[in-house]
Amino acid sequence: MARLSRVESQERTRERLVATARELFLHSGYGTTSLSQVAETAGYSKGAVYSNFRNKDYLCLAVLDAIRAEQLALLTASIMSSSRIDDRLAAFAAWGEAHIGDEAWTTLEVEFLTRARHDDELRREITARVGAIRDALAQLLDALAQELGATLAMPADQAAMTLLSLGIGLGIQRVADPAVPTAVLTDTLRLILGLSG
Repeated sequence: MARLSRVESQERTRERLVATARELFLHSGYGTTSLSQVAETAGYSKGAVYSNFRNKDYLCLAVLDAIRAEQLALLTASIMSSSRIDDRLAAFAAWGEAHIGDEAWTTLEVEFLTRARHDDELRREITARVGAIRDALAQLLDALAQELGATLAMPADQAAMTLLSLGIGLGIQRVADPAVPTAVLTDTLRLILGLSG
């Protein structure tokens, strides 16, 4: 087996720390999980954490980046899964029911945002990341509209903001009551795309 380069070894360490932190943050919560627990569970020293992340907040940003990238990939796959729009909307609806309001993920997002509210630098980091998600959604909506030969009911950036805000709101409601349906998200996407019924 070939020996890993220093860069490859550091990347592997970083990935393992993020995966371990993700598991612990989602299971136990951000506030109650210490960097020492993350390091020990991952099989590293606390110094290894600090050589990869400025602090626990930046480790959590990396965890949330990974979760959001995974969800964006799943969302994109659902919307682009078929040539038939009804099948795409059904796949989008299934994604929403399966993932919007995931208790561990939603709680981590809210807990971390609450923690960051008094830290301007961290808030800027969060704002930039949410902006990137909105941009990706806007591009996805533009691509979908172009493929369908449709005109969006509003500019793509506003449509992305609408869907993201609705999804976040539904997610928080579903933490309290998992029976809250997500169908309104699919209905809103239909309206944005100018599709009837």
